[in-house]
Amino acid sequence: MTPLDYFNTLVTTNQRSDEIPLTEAALCIAQDVYPKIDLEAQQLDIDRLAATLKKRLPIDAPYMHRLRSLNRYFFGELGFSSNRNDFFDPDNSYLNRVLERRIGIPISLAILYLEIGQQIGLPLRGVSFPGHFLVKLKVNVGSTHGELFLDPCDGQSLSREQLEQRLAQFLDERDRDIPTSQALVAAIQEASPRHILMRLLHNLKSVYSDTKQYPQLLDVNQRLVILLPDVAEERRDRGLTLARLKKPQAALEDLNFYLQENSDAPDADFLNSVIGTLHLS
Repeated sequence: MTPLDYFNTLVTTNQRSDEIPLTEAALCIAQDVYPKIDLEAQQLDIDRLAATLKKRLPIDAPYMHRLRSLNRYFFGELGFSSNRNDFFDPDNSYLNRVLERRIGIPISLAILYLEIGQQIGLPLRGVSFPGHFLVKLKVNVGSTHGELFLDPCDGQSLSREQLEQRLAQFLDERDRDIPTSQALVAAIQEASPRHILMRLLHNLKSVYSDTKQYPQLLDVNQRLVILLPDVAEERRDRGLTLARLKKPQAALEDLNFYLQENSDAPDADFLNSVIGTLHLS
């Protein structure tokens, strides 16, 4: 089974987005650049990290005790942090390299933080917050109810005011009439594993597109088409990459599919010109 076939199995066998094995699927993405990666060994390494911390915790440890222990272990002892010196390094998105180097970006750090945290009994969830992925801890114990929003780069909790300040930077003119507090409700919703994988892949897509690394971009395009089969734009983008890689027949199939699904697409004229060029090649 090829790495792409395996990824397809992970994300299509588990039709419900919340049933996709997030860490395993994220590790699988690294096989595009690191084909010799041993996925089972990588997962065992993560499990061992979690087991080490779990042994230190009392069985009845409350959530906040577990959270403080996780932060000390993950950021202090293990030394995970954000790669502020080279944020756009693609290795920041490949989990095997994040494990090895102990640096990443918010979303890749969050995937590991979620995995270890969940294994020690914390109901952590990802939050696809604009500009900076976050982690949420939902507490519903006895009379205590609430949500903590955590930065996966340092474990710091963020107040509602801080979240609103961060969100305000990403609201465009159309959103100016909507109170930031109202917009925040949508921004802090739990992200499914499918959505988290999509955002991870979109980060790589942006990096490889900006640097014109088209073979690597095609690998990312392939995974996005598998992950989001109903999103015609991913077929379009794969088609454009295929065109740049001088694969006209495959490119035509994708671009024609997109135009059939979006007959009034705003980019139809441009794509038709690309199609015309492909017919001549």
